[in-house]
Amino acid sequence: MKNIKDYNIEQLKNELINLGEKPYRAEQIFSWIYKENVTSFDEMTNLSIELRDKLKKEFTLCIYKILKKQESNDGTKKYLFDILDGNAIETVLMSYHHGYTICVSSQVGCKMGCKFCASSKIPFIRNLTSGEIIEQILAVERDAKIKISNIVFMGIGEPLDNYDNVLNSISIINNPKGLNIGARHISISTSGIVPKIYELAQQDLQCTLSISLHATTNEKRNTMMPINKKYPIEELIKACKDYINKTNKRISFEYALAKQNNDNLEDAKRLVGLLKGLLCHVNLIPINQIENGIYKKSTNENIIKFRDYLNEKGIVATIRRELGSDIEAACGQLRRKNL
Repeated sequence: MKNIKDYNIEQLKNELINLGEKPYRAEQIFSWIYKENVTSFDEMTNLSIELRDKLKKEFTLCIYKILKKQESNDGTKKYLFDILDGNAIETVLMSYHHGYTICVSSQVGCKMGCKFCASSKIPFIRNLTSGEIIEQILAVERDAKIKISNIVFMGIGEPLDNYDNVLNSISIINNPKGLNIGARHISISTSGIVPKIYELAQQDLQCTLSISLHATTNEKRNTMMPINKKYPIEELIKACKDYINKTNKRISFEYALAKQNNDNLEDAKRLVGLLKGLLCHVNLIPINQIENGIYKKSTNENIIKFRDYLNEKGIVATIRRELGSDIEAACGQLRRKNL
């Protein structure tokens, strides 16, 4: 059966026309799904019984089951969802002073093979559909009884490797008749699929683009992130410059600091050289050590020195607040333990 959450509002109107229904019904259905967060078509009481029966025959609402939930001392919640085909994905809910942020997965498994990421140990199975991405948000809202205000595509998978489904999900999330979450409250992370960065620049979205950089030389980045062998740093930075020029949007560069690897002053100097003059922000991440991982977390002293050096040289840098470390909230850790 078709997942009704896969359809943006225009697509759903066309589906309803094909069923012999008026297109305005799509807006009513959107309201039930995204405003009321219903779990059955029978709850859509302003639709005729005949239409509800048609919807039940044609579509599913794709309601996830929670396989496991962990809650951190800092309030972070990590969910392992059964996505109804024998596979499982992770979703993380984080609480900040400005509201609730959800970190969603975009694929079942990941092809990128980043050596510091627990997801790299999970074989790639398939892309998530738009509706499967969105159901993570709705499932968390139902369980936690809250409204999500910010979304980051930084869970399992490479969002730009599932480009069409991710962009379609954003159109539904962003739609006032959908989840009505502003594009400026949505971040898309990528390990550096250069052609898709150029493509994304043409979309003129107001979302934040986050680049997982993590190294300042091709030699180091090749080791940490195999995708760099296909799209080396020089090509990646060139694509970022094009993105900034076309969108006038600031890019966030993610940089996970690993002890005695990429956390010294020489790395900081090279990073300044790479990013000088770019409209950007550097998000320094104390690396999460994973099981059998070769990278260890940098010292607090080195992290602070790294940040201070970047700031002194005119590169805005902050240290990401560590959340959920007591529940292994790093991407992929919960799913690996429950495979």
